[in-house]
Amino acid sequence: MANWSDPRPGAAYAASAGLRGAAYDAGLRSYMLSVYNYMLSAILLTGIVALGFVQTGAAEQVFAGGGILKWIITLAPLGFVFGMSFGQMRMSTATLQMMFWGFAVAMGLSLSTIFLVYSPLSIAQAFFATSASFAALSLWGYTTKKDLSAMGTFLIMGLVGIIVASLINLFVQSGPLGLVISILGVLIFAGLTAYDTQRTKAMYAEVAGTEYEGRVVIMSALNLYLDFINMFLFILRLFGSRD
Repeated sequence: MANWSDPRPGAAYAASAGLRGAAYDAGLRSYMLSVYNYMLSAILLTGIVALGFVQTGAAEQVFAGGGILKWIITLAPLGFVFGMSFGQMRMSTATLQMMFWGFAVAMGLSLSTIFLVYSPLSIAQAFFATSASFAALSLWGYTTKKDLSAMGTFLIMGLVGIIVASLINLFVQSGPLGLVISILGVLIFAGLTAYDTQRTKAMYAEVAGTEYEGRVVIMSALNLYLDFINMFLFILRLFGSRD
């Protein structure tokens, strides 16, 4: 029976196509698992760094005292994102990986301020709400047959809008405007979670087995990490109780 062959025309091609399909599916699962592993490990590292920075008292000293160190810590994550985004094609996978972990540490230092503003219970509730929402939205983005490209373009335009509105609100300090920004922020990053998941899945077909696969894994993890963190922060602003 081991040597049995199907005499029907095209049977051999169908069998080989099935093997290729199975190999592709296995590769895709491994690729997506790597993306999520990077993302979740970075979130864990960020949380550990943020909590440690607060527990030592350094966070309160830096952010309450002001000075240039406060601004360096606040803006450092943005520097990492720009560096990785514009330098990804010139960097090796190992260099991009080191920058990714450096970014996670910088985010931890920067996000330590939430422990100075919000109660631990509010932070925990916002985190678990974000985790549940992210899991559901990412699963939908992975499994849906609908092309989310058009939605992604619209969401990116919306993201630019809330960045501009947030900058304006730094000066006008409007409570109602801040509430609208937070609501829109949750909706936009919820949509971006699904969109970035679908885009990450689609990119596998282009980079599978190439030298770019490792870089795409890291950059995709960065995108999903940013979706998660920003959705978490907007949920926290909406529902969090301040100390």
